[in-house]
Parts: sequence; C-alpha cells; structure tokens
Amino acid sequence: MAKFFDEMYSEPGSVRGHYGEFEAWLAEQSPETIARKRAEADLIFHRVGITFAVYGNDAGTERLIPFDIIPRIIPAAEWATLETGLVQRVQALNMFIHDIYHEQHIIKAGIIPAEQIFNNAQYRPEMKGVSVASDIYAHIAGVDIVRAGQGEFYVLEDNLRVPSGVSYMLEDRKMMMRLFPELFARNKIAPVAHYPDLLLENLRSVAPAGVDDPTVVVLTPGMYNSAYFEHAFLAQQMGVVLVEGKDMFVSDNVVYMRTTHGPKRVDVIYRRLDDDFLDPRAFRADSSLGVPGLLDAYRAGRVTLANAIGTGVADDKSIYPFVPDMIRFYLAEEPILNNVPTYQCRKKEDLAYTLAHLSELVVKEVHGAGGYGMLVGPASTQAEIEDFRQRLIAKPEGYIAQPTLALSACPTYVESGIAPRHIDLRPFVLSGKTISMVPGGLTRVALKEGSLVVNSSQGGGTKDTWILEK
Repeated sequence: MAKFFDEMYSEPGSVRGHYGEFEAWLAEQSPETIARKRAEADLIFHRVGITFAVYGNDAGTERLIPFDIIPRIIPAAEWATLETGLVQRVQALNMFIHDIYHEQHIIKAGIIPAEQIFNNAQYRPEMKGVSVASDIYAHIAGVDIVRAGQGEFYVLEDNLRVPSGVSYMLEDRKMMMRLFPELFARNKIAPVAHYPDLLLENLRSVAPAGVDDPTVVVLTPGMYNSAYFEHAFLAQQMGVVLVEGKDMFVSDNVVYMRTTHGPKRVDVIYRRLDDDFLDPRAFRADSSLGVPGLLDAYRAGRVTLANAIGTGVADDKSIYPFVPDMIRFYLAEEPILNNVPTYQCRKKEDLAYTLAHLSELVVKEVHGAGGYGMLVGPASTQAEIEDFRQRLIAKPEGYIAQPTLALSACPTYVESGIAPRHIDLRPFVLSGKTISMVPGGLTRVALKEGSLVVNSSQGGGTKDTWILEK
C-alpha cells in the first residue's frame, strides 16, 4: 500500500501532539469497556432511527451507518486555514453561479468554454436573468476535503445542490458526549450543536425583500428518500415545519402551505429535492413531489429556495477544474485550498494520458455522485479497466480523471481491532448575509481495508470531528 499521512501518529508509536490527551485516555480503557460502549452506540442509533437507505443490490433496505468512536482531531491552526479557504471557495462559487445566469463575464473572458456551461445537464436556462435574494445561490455547501501527501489538504469536490450528512455530524457529537463525557472535560473541543440555529438564521437572512418575519420550511421528497432522517431532524431542530410538495400550493405567485388554521404563506424553502422534481409545470411533468407554479413564484421574487435552482452547474465534476480560476477571476486572490490535479477527458491530450494510465488513476463520471460510476484503477481488475476504457472512448466528455491519492488515515475500530482506515471531511458552509460554519464537519471513513471510497451508500462509516480550541 502507498505511504499515507496518519492523522494520529507521525510515525509508529509516536503520537501527534493534538492527539496526546486522547491517546492517553484510550490507553486507560479496557477492551471490554470499549466493546460495551460501541454496542451501546449501535443500540441508540437504531432506536433513534439514524439509518441510510441503500441503493443498488440491496435496494429498499435501510441500514445503520457505522459509527466509529475514535474521533478525527484537527488542531486550531489547521482549522483556521481550512475555514479561510472554504469561505474563499464558496464565495467565488456563488459569484460564478450569479455570473453565468447574468452577465457571463467569465465566459466572455475565455476562462471557461461556453459549451462547458450551456451543455451541462445542470444548467437551467429558466434562471437566466432571475434575481435571487442577496445574490446567494449555494446557501448550504458541503465541500469534501481530503488530506494527502505530507499532510496537504485538497478539495475533492463541491456539493452545492442538496448536500447531506450534517445530521450525522451532530448525532456523532451527541453520541460521543453521552458515551465519554470525561473526554470533553480533558479536551477543549469546539462545539457544533448550534448548527441548526446558525442554519435557521442563515435561511431567514435571505428571505424575499420586505419580509420581516419569514416563515421557513424544509421540503422533503418523503420518507422513502435516503436522507429522510436528516430532513426530519433538521426541521425539528430548527423548529420549522417539514413539508412535502403536496402540502403546498401557489396562488398569485405566492407560495402557501396548508395548515389546520388555513393557508399560511411560505417565504423560504430549504429544499432537499432536485431541480427536476420541484415544479411539474416547469421541469419534469411526471413529478408528484414538487409544487406546480413554484418556479413562477421564485422568478417573481416572492419565495427563496435554498439552494437556488440551477446551482448544480457549479458542483459538476466538469466545472470543478475551473474553480481555482474562478477564485482568481472574481476575487483576485490565489486559492488557499488546492484542487486535486485533474485530467479533462474531453481534451485530446488528457484523454490520451488517461487511457494510457487507467490502472493508476481514478476516473469519474462528470455528473456522478455517491461513489458510483467511477473506476479506481489500482483496485480494479483488468476486465473492469478494459470495460471502462470502452466507455471513455465512446464518451470522453463524460469523464474526468485524477491521480489516486493516498488519502490520510485515522485509527479505526474494525473486526481485527484498531487499524488505520482512509477518511475524508465534509464541512458545511452556510452563505447568507455572511458566510459562516461550525468548527468541524462530517468525517467519513472507508471501513474496508485499503478502500478509498468513504460514501455511506458504499459501506463507509462516520466519526466525530474535533476541532481543538486554542
């Protein structure tokens, strides 16, 4: 296996300073105590219903997302750099989305080819010229960060449509505090429990003009969605109503929800529903999940949608290579956080390189998500590589390729005991009148030995993320 950065140990037996207090505590715990606490965590998560719907072979089944009790710990100085870089990146992404639906300066400047945007499945011509509150499109961004090499951070992807996972971040912290309160006395760990308050404040700040006391709702596709637990959890934590499309209607370009006391105006919709399903009159006519007339109300400025319609064009993997250029173009700054080097297979020379090095690269569909539709060259058979080669040749513009990063690893409880497993981090960045975030995020862990795929839908687990305060 390639050498990778170990989050807890600088070398075997030599613990990193910020893990010192935790490692001393761990050494005091008996295997029986740890086993009992892990079983207790599983039982509580089952009881609370923190499950994830599985797609693919076991479609329709619900399973627990494995939770690991060894936290991922980040010192204050490292987090400060990450936070500054995330604010910079999300600010530029919001400016980019506004620009492509309005003046299109970045296209006219020749920085991004027009066809990369206008031929993108996530580009919504219906949004051209539409003003949105505070010019904010990605109100909630989940940016996936990995650490590789000697410990450098890289942005792996930007999730700007309906990023999920924040409920697991919050529940993981609650679980650790319940199981091991003494750890929180021994370590200065920045809190994350105020995220729902921060989210609600953020959503209220982008209400339509003239609305002083906005009504906020969470729109869910319903209980069969894989992230339904999170939709219900966030609505409950914010103290707002969880609605489905059938609970709302539009009259005179104003959105209302049905209540036992009659119709009530809705001002801000935190929607956990893809663009295609939002309004059957504007997008998919067969959608029973959306609200007829919603797009007209939105274009009239009578309701705010978070995230905005058409935001997905900026989190597409074919646009990802241009984000550093966006930062330079809109902010006149150098990117604080680097992208992973990326080959754009639509380019002849990049395709040639990719085809010649398939066994070494990770190849991803530009519209893919959840760890599906990708080739991890070093972990693939010759037959799988050849099959992917034919797909690439048939549709090169549908793929990007990246070097196989040796993702950092964190000690994790597995069947054989404690062993290193690869991780990533998804901080959640909120954009409204200001850009804010809680210190931390969701750490996802690939539980299979050697695996680099951390997605819950692909068998990944989660860890609590500790940002140590100074």
